[in-house]
Amino acid sequence: MKSKEIKDSFLQYFQLKSHALVKSAALLPRNDPTLLFTNAGMVQFKGYFLGTDTPPYPRATSCQKCMRAGGKQSDIENVGFTARHHTFFEMLGNFSFGDYFKRDAIVYAWELLTQWFKLPTDKLYASIYEDDDEAASLWLQHTSISPDRVVRLGAKDNFWQMGDTGPCGPCSEIIIDQGAHMGCGKPDCKVGCDCDRYLELWNLVFMQYEKDANNTLTPLPKPSIDTGMGLERITAVIQQKPSNFDTDIFAPIIGAISGATGIPYGRDRHQDSSIRVVADHVRCLTFLLSEGLMPANEGRGYVLRRIIRRASRHARVLGMDRAFLHSLVPAVIEAMGEAYPEITINSQRSEDILRNEEERFFRTLQKGTEIIDGLVRSLQASNRDVIPGDEVFRLYDTYGFPLELSVEIARENAMTVDEAGFVQEMERQKTRGKASWSEQQPHGLPALITSLYNSVAKIGGETYFLGYEFLESEAEVRLLLRDSEGVDTLLEGQHGEIILDKTPFYGESGGQAGDTGIITTQDALIEVTDTKKTHNNLIIHKVVLKRGQIGISDRVTCRVNEQDRLATMRNHSATHLLHAALRNLLGEHVKQAGSLVSPTRLRFDFTHFYQLSPADKDAIEDMVNERVIDNLKVNTHLMDIKDAMSYGAMALFDEKYGDIVRVVEMDGFSKEFCGGTHCRASGEIGPFVIVSEASIASGVRRIEALTGKRALAHIRKNTQQLQAIAQTLKTETPLEKILTLSRHTRELEKELERLKHKEMTSESSTVLDAITEVNGVKTLVVRKDGLDQKGLRDFADRLKERLGSGIILVASTLDDQTNFLCMVTKDLTDRFDAGGLLKAVASAANGRGGGKRDMAQGGTRDNDKVNDALKKIYDVISR
Repeated sequence: MKSKEIKDSFLQYFQLKSHALVKSAALLPRNDPTLLFTNAGMVQFKGYFLGTDTPPYPRATSCQKCMRAGGKQSDIENVGFTARHHTFFEMLGNFSFGDYFKRDAIVYAWELLTQWFKLPTDKLYASIYEDDDEAASLWLQHTSISPDRVVRLGAKDNFWQMGDTGPCGPCSEIIIDQGAHMGCGKPDCKVGCDCDRYLELWNLVFMQYEKDANNTLTPLPKPSIDTGMGLERITAVIQQKPSNFDTDIFAPIIGAISGATGIPYGRDRHQDSSIRVVADHVRCLTFLLSEGLMPANEGRGYVLRRIIRRASRHARVLGMDRAFLHSLVPAVIEAMGEAYPEITINSQRSEDILRNEEERFFRTLQKGTEIIDGLVRSLQASNRDVIPGDEVFRLYDTYGFPLELSVEIARENAMTVDEAGFVQEMERQKTRGKASWSEQQPHGLPALITSLYNSVAKIGGETYFLGYEFLESEAEVRLLLRDSEGVDTLLEGQHGEIILDKTPFYGESGGQAGDTGIITTQDALIEVTDTKKTHNNLIIHKVVLKRGQIGISDRVTCRVNEQDRLATMRNHSATHLLHAALRNLLGEHVKQAGSLVSPTRLRFDFTHFYQLSPADKDAIEDMVNERVIDNLKVNTHLMDIKDAMSYGAMALFDEKYGDIVRVVEMDGFSKEFCGGTHCRASGEIGPFVIVSEASIASGVRRIEALTGKRALAHIRKNTQQLQAIAQTLKTETPLEKILTLSRHTRELEKELERLKHKEMTSESSTVLDAITEVNGVKTLVVRKDGLDQKGLRDFADRLKERLGSGIILVASTLDDQTNFLCMVTKDLTDRFDAGGLLKAVASAANGRGGGKRDMAQGGTRDNDKVNDALKKIYDVISR
């Protein structure tokens, strides 16, 4: 069976068992700050298991794209050196949300493996949790497995939990004996050994308990099932391959690597490891880049950068002396593009980013590798097997060579890195550029508030949003909050939060700011200062009670601040036009990387590698304003998500969409998934003007712009400034006049410099008459006021040229500061220190100074003492 047939058979089997087929979620989890990446099939169903969301189906099946490279579940160091480890992989799974439980999960798994996939029953084992007698009985009663092949293991292997608290339960793993030739050869090798003989195929998690902070297990009212089986692993078993990399999944990618490098796969163990690293990593990179992730120095972006660099280093091991990874993207698309069309759609962007990032890193890689290879040889020659932390830090600090690559090179040479020493060096320098990343910690609303919100959503459903059609409506109060606690009433002067059954107020989401306005009753006036939206579509009104009081179930009237809302709508519609213009003019690699739409401005972040030229900005402004003048009709459609994608609407990969989506279309020019509020036609936007464009991260740029009245005010301000400049210069062509004045000023400055130089040359000849000989050393002390520091240095240099050998001390007062400069010719620096001489002079005038043996500088504000201080140098020289 080909890998595609294996995947399709798995999903078809569970569809026949009444499971809903669910599309893979994105690799970048949405609304889950505890995860860097989607690392298991259950991640998109987490809310169902936790009870915070209501599942639309009782059972489901999926093939989920997953990443394990970063944080606790990171396999990156092992990738390429084992048969099974990957950064990116596909997870086959079936799930029950309070529907079926252990018996059916076991029966389904056994039937699929033995009857559909034809795996030999005499090679299969089932491990269970040591205290799970129920699972043991079910395996023996409902399958043909031999009793001696049901193995009890401890909690480390066979008890699963989502976190320190929350849903948990025993699990059962199906294991296949691949034969002694795949094992470690140890006499005690058995199920549970880490070698490849007893290979874990499929994990069945029986989620049946709730664990509290005291480690007490309470049975769940609706036990659930979460299973996972790696597609790469089951494919290797069915195709009887010793390694996942030998399957048809990787064949096109490994073939492309071998073709480009001229190195056949399977000839040399070390080269094979590098080929496997590149093959795994380029697959991972193609998927991450297709979802809009950009290389960065922290968080997910740093993991991406780390993988690019590791793959680039192994490409260099294979003899590639140029950017190479981008050329492998078509091979990844050949292998996986049919199942995941997003990697095909975004292939050019992925290639451009890979090429750019690899070219930037290549010089660092080349220099760093040369240095560390030399260091390894030197240490090995002296029988040392630990690379000092300070040496690794020097590589990192001087050349930007990552710690993790040093660690990997050390491991390949049977050595280790003194990582503690590296950290000490990092601390000593107090640098923030740490060569690591940390998983983001949960943040946001307090748990108590979240729980209240979830309860309200469960009981009454989401807040019905009326704001697409209305800016004023009646509503009923469902929940009041003050200081993070639910209350029955809010009183005059108090701050709090209000949740209504329906509202015209837009809750902040999708980059659009929340509405402001007022809520009233017959006796109360309430100011809405902001509006937020939760993940389960509750709209939260942040309020201040200006008059009266309000209670739960009160009927209220809501009025949105119309001027602010209209301004926000203009800016939001303008971002859609801007996005389309950028893609039209710069290329389809441009993707939205963030946005902010408020009443006062719009901010749009997008992926692009280069600064926009003035001509680029003019062209973008022109295209947006042309579409405004065209007065394009703005239409919104509610569509099935598949139909919307087929219709050509653009979606953001960091957003999670339901089956039905809202598409905002501007008469063929722009089509985007969007839940925000918009103008009825583009003409309502008014003038559009870009006020700034800059880089905010590697490969990400930001445009800030204005629309409507604020754009007019910006244009008027610039026009008024230009008119004021023209009036001041008494000309109708101020730019030409400024250029003429600028040229004239430069000419005058040059003439002034020439005259100063002439004067200094003449004066230097005169002041040489003031040379005094002290202890056989020619000493020249001069005071010449009016020189800045550059002029002082130039004057002293000319004196030094004329003096030949000796000591020069010059002082110059300008404004309320006197600057000193002392020079000692090189033939005398073994006897005299300019820094010490100047320090003595400056201190005599209550000043400070210092420097090197041949030149020093200083200053004072006590100008009355300067002349006496200058005489001090004679005493110092004579001593």
